Parts: sequence; C-alpha cells; structure tokens
Amino acid sequence: MKRIVIIGAGPAGLTAAYELLRDGGNKNYQVEILEESHVIGGISQTVRYNGNRMDIGGHRFFSKDDSVMNWWKSMMPIQGVNSFDDEKLGRVKPLEKGGPNPNKEDRVMLIRRRISRIYFNKHFFDYPISMKWETIKNMGFATTMQAGFSYLKAAMFKKPETSLGNFYINRFGKKLYSMFFEGYTEKLWGRHPSEISADWGAQRVKGLSIRALLKDMFSKAFGGKKNNKEVETSLIEEFWYPKYGPGQLWETVAAEIQKLGGTIKMGYAVKNIVLNNNKVTQVVCETENGSITVEGDIFVSTMPVKDLVVGMTGDKPNDDIVAIAKGLPYRDFVTVGLLVDKLNLKNETDIKTLGNIVPDCWIYVQDTNVKLGRIQIFNNWSPYLVTDPEKYVWIGLEYFCEEGDSFWNMKDDECIKFAAKELETMGIITTDQVIDSHRERVKKAYPAYFDTYAQMDTLIEQLNKYSNLFCIGRNGQHRYNNMDHSMVTAFRAVDAIKSGSADKTAIWNVNTEKSYHETKDENNG
Repeated sequence: MKRIVIIGAGPAGLTAAYELLRDGGNKNYQVEILEESHVIGGISQTVRYNGNRMDIGGHRFFSKDDSVMNWWKSMMPIQGVNSFDDEKLGRVKPLEKGGPNPNKEDRVMLIRRRISRIYFNKHFFDYPISMKWETIKNMGFATTMQAGFSYLKAAMFKKPETSLGNFYINRFGKKLYSMFFEGYTEKLWGRHPSEISADWGAQRVKGLSIRALLKDMFSKAFGGKKNNKEVETSLIEEFWYPKYGPGQLWETVAAEIQKLGGTIKMGYAVKNIVLNNNKVTQVVCETENGSITVEGDIFVSTMPVKDLVVGMTGDKPNDDIVAIAKGLPYRDFVTVGLLVDKLNLKNETDIKTLGNIVPDCWIYVQDTNVKLGRIQIFNNWSPYLVTDPEKYVWIGLEYFCEEGDSFWNMKDDECIKFAAKELETMGIITTDQVIDSHRERVKKAYPAYFDTYAQMDTLIEQLNKYSNLFCIGRNGQHRYNNMDHSMVTAFRAVDAIKSGSADKTAIWNVNTEKSYHETKDENNG
C-alpha cells in the first residue's frame, strides 16, 4: 500500500484525496492530508459568525467541464423544491426532478441567478461592462462616443500584449479601460496594469471583449439561446451554490474522505520538505505538540510554491531557483462582514428580492477614492447564509492588501470602522445602521503575475524533477485558478499517480489556454 501525503485541505487537496480513495482506492493507498489551519476548504471555506455565514471571496459553482459539474452534483444534489426566497417571491428556477427540499434538507445545491454589477460614480453598470442603453445613459453621450472611437482605434491599431494594461486596451479601448479596469486592477494587485503580465488577463478574462459582449447582447435581443458551455464564463447567468456556502461542500467532501479511511490532520504546518535523489522522502510539520515528521511514498502539494521551495532541505535546489521562488508575489485578502437593517441603494431592476434589496451577488467598486474592492451581498448568494434574510442584510466588504502592511495590521474594530465609513462615503449605508460585524484575514489568496513570475517556467522545470511530487491547485501552481481548474489539476495528478507516470505536463497544462472553447472540450474529463 502506497502512503500518499497531501499538503492542504482546500479544493485541490480534498479532491485528490477523494479521487484516490473512491472506488476501492483505499485498498491501494493510505492517504493523509496535512492542513496548517483548523478550517476545511482553504479560501473556499465558509466562516460562521453569530448565526450568519460568510463566503470568503465568493464562489460560483459553474464549470465548462462536465466532470467537475457531475462531481459537485454527486456530493450535493441539485434542489428539487424552491428555496425560501424563490418560493416567497414567485421566482422560477429549473428544479431537479426528485431533488432535495432546501427548506428541510441541508445537503443540497441551490440554483442561483448571477447578478454582478459595477458601482462607479454612484451609478450601476453591468459587469462585465455592456453597451446597453442604460450604460450609455449612465456614462453620458459624450463619454459613450469617446469610448466608441477609443474602441475602434484599439481594434485597428493593436498594442503588443506585453502587459495586462495593453491586454485590456486591445479588447475594450483606452477609455473603457481607464474607467472600468485600470483603477480596480491596481486596487487588486497593488501594481499598475502596465507592470503586470498579460497572462493574468488570459487566465481570467480569456475570450471576453467588446466583440464578445456585443455578440452576446444581439444573440439575446434576437432570441438566440445558448447553452452555458457556449458562453464566456464571465457572462453566465445561473450557477449552483451550496445551501450554506462553499465550505459546506468541502466539509462534506472531508467527511466522505474520512469514511473511506483517509486521515485529515489539522494544525499541521509543513515547514520542511526533505529531498533525497530527486524524491521527497518526508515533510516536517510544526504542530501544537511540537515538530512532527511525516513520511510518504508520494507527496501532493497545494501549499504556496514559494513556501514549498524555500522549505526544501537535503538535496535542495540551487540558489537561483530558490531566488525565483522567494520572489513570487501574492496579494492577501481581508473581508469585513457587516450586518445592517437595510442598504441605501435602490433596486431599480425588475428582479424581485427579499426586502427589495439590490439583487447583486457581487458589486465591483471601481471608484479609486476608496480602498474597497468588492461588496458581497450574502442574502443573494443564499438566503440560508443569513439568520433572518427578511429583516437584515449581511454583506462582505472585500479588501486586497499585503500581509504586514498598515491595512492588514489594523485591529478588528479599527478595520470595521474604516470599512463602514467607506460605505457611508459611497452612500450605501450610514455607520449607525451597523448591527453586527466581523473581520477575516486570508494570507496568499491571490498568486500574482509580476516580479519573478516571468521565470515560473524555470521553477516548474525544477519541480518536475522530483518524481514523486505533484503540485496542484491555485497556490500549488502559482496560477490564478478558479475552483474548478484547481479540481482538474487534482484529477490529472491522480491520473498520473494511478498510472505510475512521473510526467506532470497534463497537470501544469490545466487552465493555460488563451480562450475558452466555444464548445465543450471532449478531453476535459
């Protein structure tokens, strides 16, 4: 029986463990997960606070890969009865015949409507930006004309895609770029888009552009219908969502792993990775009970590449490789949860909501006079995240920062006051409306695409030399993977482990295409 050590109990690590143990795999593999924190799910965790739940970062369960969608569905079946808010408001959803009733059962995936908008200069705009009449009205005729000519110029005179700034300008024109991408991107990364690799745009925006937006708009206007797999990911209109947030799904997976004989050890922070003859032989963990060594035959890592390489001992890589790893940048993340009695934002859409609040899941804050990046309205993700969704609005204010900077180091009450005050300056709430609050900090939430990232291929080449080491997931590959991409890296790693292959190419190739396929990729699982 092979001993497999998995570092990290986030989506990638848990998926790998389950896939190794399912269908009798527990007879061939002894699987042990080492998790630094005391929480399941990594950045896909759900935080519980005073009866309310916070989704860290917001997670839509949607993928163009059927293997991922079917995997989620097998863990949490799709609702067969209307959720509390849909029933009350008479909203229609494509329910699953024979599916569970979310008002009586907990292990259920909800079908939710995707509404995300940009809040800029006290006006709402579609996210991604669209060319509808409402957009033109909010921008004004002169600005719209500027945007149109700017886009035509960008379409005729393409810039070399040597930076994220040029990537966006080529797709949207300089005017729309300056309004809706430049400031927000700098908030997110702490760097101007001209300093960031275009790879990030290729990973996150893929085929999205003015042309794609217009195509989507005209298709709807003339009655064209598309399957979700034929639409750019940023344009999907419905998604699945666990009743109690993404952490519920991953806690369910963790329980299934333990039923199959897997072990999950919490509070095990891997600090040293011992190498011998191009193999990992053991890892050394810091725990509350002191230093503990864990041996294994195969190691699957979802820990940040920086920490993985810097922690290598024995036949460790040379100083140049270590320098690349040390230089890999990250952005850290803070969410401030505020419970309020209402939002001072008018619902001017035709979408019914409890309390007639705005229907958005996310609101992107483009104004550069506030530090705030995004607002989540948890009521709209799932009414079950809020103790009393008819009486209160539970929101999450998302900030991007660096561990150790002045914002990160604020005390909880200081940070909460700062966040509430920013909302007040934007006219969204007044500070006296805050009934309850909570702050969460997440390290290394976003692997960044600058500094030594340009030498990532050299680092990958080195990591591939360790035949029994498989790097998966967002931080494990230093790639801004969505949750489904992280899961697919786990699928590919398990394929390699089961076949005895040391070839990591398929694992590293996940989510590297420059645009989504217009039709389903038959090789995707």
